[in-house]
Amino acid sequence: MSDNVIAGLDTQFPVIDGVVGQVDAARFPRYGAPATFARLPRRDQVADADVHILGIPFDTGVSYRPGARFGPGHIRASSKLLRPFNPALGVAPFAQQQVVDCGDLSVNPFAITEAIDTISAAARTLGADGATPLILGGDHTVALPMLRALHDLHAKPVAVLHFDAHLDTWNSYFGAPYTHGTPFRRASEEGLIDMERSMHVGIRGPLYSAADLDDDSALGFAVVRADDYEFDGVASIVERVRTRLAGGPVYVSIDIDVLDPAHAPGTGTPEAGGLTSRELLNTLRGLRGLDIVGTDIVEVSPAYDHAEITGIAAAHVAYEMLSILGPRR
Repeated sequence: MSDNVIAGLDTQFPVIDGVVGQVDAARFPRYGAPATFARLPRRDQVADADVHILGIPFDTGVSYRPGARFGPGHIRASSKLLRPFNPALGVAPFAQQQVVDCGDLSVNPFAITEAIDTISAAARTLGADGATPLILGGDHTVALPMLRALHDLHAKPVAVLHFDAHLDTWNSYFGAPYTHGTPFRRASEEGLIDMERSMHVGIRGPLYSAADLDDDSALGFAVVRADDYEFDGVASIVERVRTRLAGGPVYVSIDIDVLDPAHAPGTGTPEAGGLTSRELLNTLRGLRGLDIVGTDIVEVSPAYDHAEITGIAAAHVAYEMLSILGPRR
């Protein structure tokens, strides 16, 4: 163990066994700098990294309430209270792997196709050395370019575990093929996803027609409904998810509206009857040991948030994802 530090202008990052951790809150108040996720180092402050956190402030693909472009900053601001040890899993996610904040990606807010290409290129660069990307959105459009990049990096389709109130396998809105409601349809059509191992969790609310479910099944997705948590419980759902996902790489895509609006009011398309924060966090903990190659946390729209309820939930979701990644390093 080492008590070396990397000194900044007004912060110090402890270094333990070669891993640069988060700023020590006992020496520097949590409400202060830096403005990175969980007050972790920036990418340019370390030699290499196991996990790249990247903000994508993009919400041109939304179909209802806008504002997810401000999501990355809100999630970071809400992450300042995160501490270095996760007792639920018995891991120290910031010490067992090198986690860095890569800042925000600059994407064109006026051209969705160009933005998608920019995101794909950035994701390929971030993952080229084997590091795992953790994306802070932004709207759910970002999932498609992430899956394009991961398909290229792994040279095969990847399973998708998609937490959401909505299927996001619709064909288009107003004739537009790329929106936050279409990423997984496009991904399936392009052969990016493993159609035998992909799954939605938390689906609820009205649909356009019964054909939406038929189309979704044909695109390769099994469904866990939000109501299944009421009748089956978390343990049963975790077993179903693990059985479906076993056998290869998995991309975890988490729309914060999978949570009930009581637990995540700050989102663009809220639906009643969603998961509690505890149900979602415990489901994520159940993914430990799977081959997770990337994740996104999207649709946090701070203009509709209050008391940081949604931002805090999203920050804890990211923390649990980092916690299940850490032990495999």
